[in-house]
Amino acid sequence: MTALALPRCPWCGDDPLYMAYHDQEWGRPQHDDHKLFEMLILEGAQAGLSWITILRKREGYRRAFHGFDPQQVAQMGEEDVERLMQDSSIVRNRLKINSAIRNARVFLQLQQQYGSFAQWLWAHTDGQSVVNHWASLAECPASTPLSDSISKALKKAGMNFVGSTVIYAYLQATGVVNDHLLGCHLHPAYPH
Repeated sequence: MTALALPRCPWCGDDPLYMAYHDQEWGRPQHDDHKLFEMLILEGAQAGLSWITILRKREGYRRAFHGFDPQQVAQMGEEDVERLMQDSSIVRNRLKINSAIRNARVFLQLQQQYGSFAQWLWAHTDGQSVVNHWASLAECPASTPLSDSISKALKKAGMNFVGSTVIYAYLQATGVVNDHLLGCHLHPAYPH
């Protein structure tokens, strides 16, 4: 079976960018802090928008936010915010831009406190991916008690744009939760 003919979760449709993201990133367990920070920025930017919009602006975000380096993002200031408000390669939303900077600072604090952000995040699932067994998108929730708990902890630590729905999407994206549908070739139960 060719890569194009493989059964996938229907949300990625037939857009090549979306299909590549689905096949190569979404739902794969991510333990690299740099990648976890990137997805945190992108998921926060996505709030209220479609994910494909953010995927298409990903390279713009990479340039605007110093290759997703949390140290550099944490040092950004008001001049940077004003510059980014003029940058059409990202979503020009002052609250979201400020949030990325604020969240970088909290991300670094959590890294320092727990050794890595990955250690902090994965401790919520004892280091294991939560593998769900949804047959259709209609069964997949927008949030769960796990995303509620992580959202609450991140907000308490000082982050914003980390509501439970955003965090559930983040958990799916980083493989903390595997929500590939049962009929998708990337679900562990799919007959290979």
